[in-house]
Amino acid sequence: MHPCFPSRRCLCGGFVSGNMMDSEKVLQYLCEVEEAAEEVLADRQQIVDLDIKRNRNREALRALQGDREQADKVKVCFGNMFIKLPRTKTKEMIQKDQKQLDKEICDLRNQLKAKVNRLNDLQGKPELRGFNLAPLTKEELQAVNMQLRR
Repeated sequence: MHPCFPSRRCLCGGFVSGNMMDSEKVLQYLCEVEEAAEEVLADRQQIVDLDIKRNRNREALRALQGDREQADKVKVCFGNMFIKLPRTKTKEMIQKDQKQLDKEICDLRNQLKAKVNRLNDLQGKPELRGFNLAPLTKEELQAVNMQLRR
């Protein structure tokens, strides 16, 4: 039951008192739902954009590993200009960027879970099952494998 409207059902799933709906409360409710949905969509899009960048970095690292016959310096594009940098320095920069992207994506995914739960709560839907699961860490997976080998 919607806290604002205790006696009769309205379009948003709440209740209306008598024949008159309090339009300000309904508008406020709809604005909250819309804001929560926008936050979820914005985070999802940001995850996609960061993932595309991460894949480009992965391709660049592969290209650096494959071209061992070329010179020690490689051309790197920064914005609208190319700069020649040492291969090892370039590789380190890309790997550092990969770690930062991984961290940002992980943080966004964790925030997204909470935002989706908030949106579902606002809409009166139940919390998603299995949504708070986390994968095993490398150490946990190794421990499981060791136990299975016995």
